[in-house]
This record gives sequence, structure tokens and C-alpha cells, in this order.
Amino acid sequence: MEPDLFTAAAEERQASDPSASPLAVRMRPRTLDEVFGQKHLLKPGSPLRRLVGEGSGGPAGASSVILWGPPGIGKTTLAYVVSQATQKRFVELSAITAGVKEVRAVIEGARRASGGYGKETVLFLDEIHRFSKAQQDSLLPAVENRWVTLIAATTENPYFSIISPLLSRSLLLTLESLTDDDLRGLLHRALTEERGLGGAVTLPQDAEDHILRISGGDARRALTALEAAAGAAIAKGEQEITLETVEEAVDRAAVRYDRDGDQHYDVASALIKSIRGSDVDAALHYLARMIEAGEDPRFIARRLMISASEDIGLADPTALPTAVAAAQAVAMIGFPEAALTLSHATIALALAPKSNAATLAIQAARADVRNGLAGAVPAHLRDGHYKGAAELGHAQGYVYPHDVPGGIAAQQYAPDEVKDKEYYRPTRYGAEARYADVVEKVRERLHGPERPPAKG
Repeated sequence: MEPDLFTAAAEERQASDPSASPLAVRMRPRTLDEVFGQKHLLKPGSPLRRLVGEGSGGPAGASSVILWGPPGIGKTTLAYVVSQATQKRFVELSAITAGVKEVRAVIEGARRASGGYGKETVLFLDEIHRFSKAQQDSLLPAVENRWVTLIAATTENPYFSIISPLLSRSLLLTLESLTDDDLRGLLHRALTEERGLGGAVTLPQDAEDHILRISGGDARRALTALEAAAGAAIAKGEQEITLETVEEAVDRAAVRYDRDGDQHYDVASALIKSIRGSDVDAALHYLARMIEAGEDPRFIARRLMISASEDIGLADPTALPTAVAAAQAVAMIGFPEAALTLSHATIALALAPKSNAATLAIQAARADVRNGLAGAVPAHLRDGHYKGAAELGHAQGYVYPHDVPGGIAAQQYAPDEVKDKEYYRPTRYGAEARYADVVEKVRERLHGPERPPAKG
């Protein structure tokens, strides 16, 4: 059976009874002009505009499009709009459930539709990164021969997750996260348009803010929450969707949290101080508050990376790599899965041994530089790779450490003004105890056992 028969039946049912479809489906944009967000892709003359035949340049040359971005920001919507604007069949597959057999069936159906009815096909393949190399290879003939217009969506970096032959034949479009203003516009349209709620209910500011918080930048989630809350309000005979009704409908209490106000900074501060204090449970509580308030996961990840160096340092050398890996993962997967990654990193940092020695060391060194203790670089350390350097005495007498037993050459490295300064004072906590032993031996080799008392 032709896949588009199901699509046609669904569209016919929606046309006869719009309320039969979920609000998120009913509010799906019909043209590019109705799309919220992605302004960088919707400018006149952009490749996406040309793909649907707008502008003097005509359709874009690529027969395949890859949409890269976090979940819930409109990848499926853009594919649907392209099919509507170009009057092509729209077939949707998910790489989670479909395999080569299903892909080949769609391609064969597209060839028959093109030959028999002159109807071209848009194949939307969601989560293409889940396809193996062999599965992605099966798409190439259809793309090369233009049997379908392939629009593939991925939440992962396509340069790592999509095979080069397919990537080179595709127009890569990077989608940005939806802003609160984008989502507000979408909610207002859903509240007022006939295909949406048609003005049956109103949404006060506090209830709207809560929907934005729990949606996490996901348009589909925002519309689903609005639909549930509207249904609950109408069932109670109310024309206003109160905050309490939203809470009841989505079964989630409102988090008293203003991302632009004091609580934004207070909760972030409490998270870091709880990690510093090794209270893993308190840290997880504040992390949960930030997540539930719709905080940008990248902001949380940045704070964790800072904490790894500021409060842990060399007491646990794995802390910073863990935090950096978490930040990279968060950028690739987004919410809701990013919550697991942030939890992982928060627990690791909270339970790590603590040291602020690295923090104090750079603070002290910078303070000396600001106070004028920035003398001349010793002549033997200066660059000697130019004509005339030797005559100036530059690089003369420098001892190459690799030529010395033990690899430590006893020579002066710091300027005279700070040659007796010891900025790094390691603790005996965790792995930093090893560094404390090492730095003591190194300093003794550099300065001799009778070195002058260290200056702070």
C-alpha cells in the first residue's frame, strides 16, 4: 500500500474535524512565513527559501537536506512545510523503528508515484544518526537520482554521525534553539487562531511563564502542555487557564524561579557552593531546580567546568575532563537527556576531593603582575632564533632540561623581582598530595636545599 494513502486519510480527517488532531499538529506551520524561530534560515534568498522555489534564484540545487539541532525546535515542521510548498508527497520515517526494508519500500513507492502520477516525494527521516553506515548507504541511489527529496534530521553533529557521500550531497542547515519570545508567539497563535483554541481560553502571564519553563525550549512540549491545561480549564467551566490549572494538567509544580532575576544567580551560586562543600544531595537539589526552571543546560555546564578548576583542581585531575565532557555532551544532545549528563558531572564534582590551590596560585601571580612585579625575562631564556641574538646574550647559557639527568635544570626561570615567589601551595587532599611531594623536590633541585624562605 502506498505510504501517502495514510497521510491523505489523516489530512482528510483533520480537514473534516480539526479537533481530532493534537494541538501541536493543528498548529504546524503551513508556510515558511508561519515558522517561529530560525530567522537565520528564513531570510529572503536563503537556501531554504530557494528549496521551496522562492526568489529569483529558483530552487536550491541540493536534492538532500540535513537539519541539525536540538529536539523540539521544528525539524519535522520544516520538512512538512517544504513538502506543502512544493506540493510533493510527504512520507515520514524514524531511524529508531525503520530499517533498510522500509526505506527501500518508500523509495520504490516514490519512483512509482513519480512515473505514474508525476508526483514527487519528500522523505523525512528523523534521527538519521541512528542509522548505520550500511543503512545510510541505502539512501544514496535515491538521493543521487533524485527519486526523493531527502530531508534528514539529527540532534548529533552530522560530521561525525553521517557518512561523507551523503553529507557531500546535502544542504546542511543548523537550527537554533527556540527563544522564549518564539515560544510565546507560538502559544499566542495557538490560543487565538481557529485551528488552535480559537479564543476559548486566556492564559495569564504566570501560567504562560510556567509553560515556558517546563517546555525547556521544546515547541511540541509547550503546545502539549497548553492543550492539556486548556482542556482542564474548559472542563471546570473556566475561561482562564490559571497557574494552578497548568500545574494540575501537567502534574508538575511551578518552580519559583526567574531566570533574569536574583533567583537565577542565587540558585546557581547555591549549586556551586554545595559542590564545594561536598554535599551531593544539596547539589542535586539545586541542579534539579535549575533544570525544572528551564535553565539553559549550557549555562549549567559552564558553571560545572569553572567549579572543577576553582574548587577541585589537582586534588582530582579527572574533575575538569569530566566537566568538559559533560559540556560537550550537553551541547550535542540537549534536554531532556542532558539532565542525566549534568547529574553525572554534578555528583562526580561534589564527591571529589577539594583544593583551591590552583585558584589561589593564579590569583597571587596576577596580583603581583598588577602590582608591577613583571621584571625582564632572564637573558638565557629569551628567544635566540634570529640574527644578532647571540651578540645580545639572548639564549646564551641556557641549559636544555632534557640533557640533564632527571630532566630538571637548575637555572633561574623567573624574573629577579619574583624569583623567590612560590605561588602554588598544594594541599594534601586527594591526588594533590602527590603534586605536593613533587613540587617540593622540584623546587629543591631548582633552587638548592638552602633556598631562601618562600614569599607569598
